[in-house]
Amino acid sequence: MTTRIILADDHPVVSLGARAVLESDGLTSVVATATSPEELLHVLTTTPCDAVVTDYIMPSARAMDGMGLLGQLQRRWPYMPVLVMTALSNPAILQYIHASGVRALVHKSDVHGELSYAVRAVLRGKIYLSQCVREQINGDVMSDTPMQPGKMLSPREAEVLRLFASGRTVSDIAGQLHRSVKTVSGQKNRAMTKLGLRSDVDIYTYARESGLLA
Repeated sequence: MTTRIILADDHPVVSLGARAVLESDGLTSVVATATSPEELLHVLTTTPCDAVVTDYIMPSARAMDGMGLLGQLQRRWPYMPVLVMTALSNPAILQYIHASGVRALVHKSDVHGELSYAVRAVLRGKIYLSQCVREQINGDVMSDTPMQPGKMLSPREAEVLRLFASGRTVSDIAGQLHRSVKTVSGQKNRAMTKLGLRSDVDIYTYARESGLLA
């Protein structure tokens, strides 16, 4: 029986490469593709599939971030296996994605070697983390940036910093994550204290150099 995959990624080269990997065994078919969270959610309402392979961060008309997309997928299709591909390398964010309930998490540097294995593992009911993801989460690969203390951040603090560095205000983040402005502001301030950051410019620099942003 052919395994039906819906593939979502906004980078054509990545999408084409992932599709080639997935279909190389002759037993897997990419039945639809998407380039945004909204397009993926729409495709899922019209196209039957056995699993979803999606990027974590894609351009969104409604400013839906990765966790927002994963939350929508879980609420609307709770039994659908979801595999996430990402170029992010920040351990706290990877832990956050992993803890969200996705069945597999594959770093884009591992796609050609591990994506097919990840799909097969997920369809057998297993959880799969690619090698690069495992190394980042376990701390086996150390960053060369001087801001390595970011590993002390909690997943929620890391997500708040990522969203702030991507251009959202504290109020925007509070609405998006369904938290109070006070809670988000506190998480941002605690993260800055842990990292020794003193200004918003420092946050942007840290996010860029630590892999917090794709």
